[in-house]
Amino acid sequence: MIPCVGRRDYNRRMILNIAAYIFVPIDDADALAPRLRERAEADGLRGSILVTPEGLNLFLAATEAPVRDFLAWLRTDARFAGLHAKESWSEAVPFARLKVKRKAEIISFRREHASPLEVGQRAPTVAPQTLARWLAQGHDDAGKQVVMLDTRNQQEVAYGTFTGALTLPIDKFTDLPAALAPHRDRLRDTTVVSFCTGGVRCEKAALWLQQDGWDNLLQLDDGILGYFEQVGGVGYDGGCFVFDERIALDSTLRPMQAVQA
Repeated sequence: MIPCVGRRDYNRRMILNIAAYIFVPIDDADALAPRLRERAEADGLRGSILVTPEGLNLFLAATEAPVRDFLAWLRTDARFAGLHAKESWSEAVPFARLKVKRKAEIISFRREHASPLEVGQRAPTVAPQTLARWLAQGHDDAGKQVVMLDTRNQQEVAYGTFTGALTLPIDKFTDLPAALAPHRDRLRDTTVVSFCTGGVRCEKAALWLQQDGWDNLLQLDDGILGYFEQVGGVGYDGGCFVFDERIALDSTLRPMQAVQA
């Protein structure tokens, strides 16, 4: 994590990057998208905003004050009051421009029962601090083996993942169910923790798998970026691929040297 000594002065000279998503019904997605674009442009933000009927997905960057102003404005809408943003810092804005897109899903999965809006609740979660303790002791609190399930694609995994994680030979998220199916029996008596970059994919995967009969599955709350932010790199090898010009972040949330995927 970024050292506490001089942290505020250091951050003032840098760019604040946020990653955030929220599942919430948006009946006015077509009208909301241009309003978000207008406000983000006025604040000088760059990055991407996905607006869907099931919620928002944001990756944005600028100097600190405009980013915080945009989030405060967004949260004045009661639907987005609970939006939680994961933060990291960089020396330059890692996006070339602002993109605001109207999509069907926060992340394309094309499966039923993969959204909290459909199911009526989130899949069970495990907090980063609890997971770090489980990984350090070698089992969960019930004594069961913990298996980390990486829901990202091969390109992302090449930059780093949890030690001993189950990784799948997939190129896109929609390939996950078929790639995971052969592992189902051997995972039956373990505690499976799904994870991804910021939480969207592991949340959808966990919900769908739960509805498909998996009763031993949790999702890592806030994904890898939230884990790095809260506990650092305990039990993690390498960095986390991010979808901007920084390429990948290490466990202190700083850009790391690129590797060949």
